[in-house]
Amino acid sequence: MTGFRLLARDGAARRGVLTTAHGAINTPAFMPVGTAATVKGMLPEQVAGTGAEIILGNTYHLMLRPGAERVAELGGLHRFMNWPGPILTDSGGFQVMSLAGLRKLSEQGVTFRSHLDGTLYDLTPERSIDIQHKLDADITMCFDECTPWPATETQAAESMRLSMRWARRCRDVFVERPGYGLFGIVQGSVYPELRAESAAALTAIGFDGYAVGGLAVGEGQELMLATLETTVPQLPADRPRYLMGVGRPSDIVRAVARGIDMFDCVMPTRSGRTGQGFTKRGTLNIRNARHAADPRPLEEGCVCPACRSYSRAYLHHLFRAQEMLGPMLLTWHNLQHFQEVMRGLRGAIEGGRLAAFIASFEAAEALGDIEPLAGADQGDEE
Repeated sequence: MTGFRLLARDGAARRGVLTTAHGAINTPAFMPVGTAATVKGMLPEQVAGTGAEIILGNTYHLMLRPGAERVAELGGLHRFMNWPGPILTDSGGFQVMSLAGLRKLSEQGVTFRSHLDGTLYDLTPERSIDIQHKLDADITMCFDECTPWPATETQAAESMRLSMRWARRCRDVFVERPGYGLFGIVQGSVYPELRAESAAALTAIGFDGYAVGGLAVGEGQELMLATLETTVPQLPADRPRYLMGVGRPSDIVRAVARGIDMFDCVMPTRSGRTGQGFTKRGTLNIRNARHAADPRPLEEGCVCPACRSYSRAYLHHLFRAQEMLGPMLLTWHNLQHFQEVMRGLRGAIEGGRLAAFIASFEAAEALGDIEPLAGADQGDEE
């Protein structure tokens, strides 16, 4: 199993270290998404250079190509993608459930057709765990049904209870070994009683960590945070807590204040490819004409190559000219920014000054340089 040690607290926020077979992760932590065994536009050493200590891979995509068995034959996902650090793999549940019209759900699992070539596959809790084992994931996620939004309480209850039955099956087949862990996933949509039931069921089974799933799917930040406030206190304090598919820096900062330790989202990489840059003053659209002659860096004081060596005007030119260097540089900057936010949160918790950090963060965001870019919504796959 993995090991988790709490080093400091500030209110509900926690500063800790999660130890795995391939290294330690300082929490709160943000995991860049490497869906298909690559963080798009980045070399592994560049990703590590931003401060990322763990990345996320995906069962669904890797089972389709190149196949879990092939990855295993080639030495596992770490060697295959040249990432020596920890890897968490999503179970594939979210991706399979999003295949409207291409999948059939049953108690046993899900039968679906590949979005690539229409090949028919069966994905069960047992098969998902086996795939993740073959990938050599340090942290394996339980196979679950990600409850859609919106959902009635009855629909959410049926979905959650199916996921809890699947969680038991995942636990039964997971191969215990030092440095490897299995995380359960709390479901129940935005209904407090269902979230409580799910948390209790998972705790009774016993997992190395606990994820909160089924959020950031359209319910909005206010409802997401309210759900966290009722759910997180019911999770074991000696295990890491992971909020799946979240999100924007403002989501992360507020979720850390409510006791979340781990995050992942495609936001920094997907936005980097579409011209959206994250800064301390919010987001900006580098394609906007007002950047065309701007000699300033994207963000003063940022240590990423995009800010150290290039101007906003040059980045604007690259996107207008559709040069691949533009998305690469902006992706690098965004990942650097997210890791800087995490470093700031860890230091604030250690120093007992989280409230001041959040106040400063919100004040800077309120100043604006802000132009949200259409088409860069949250999600958990590239």
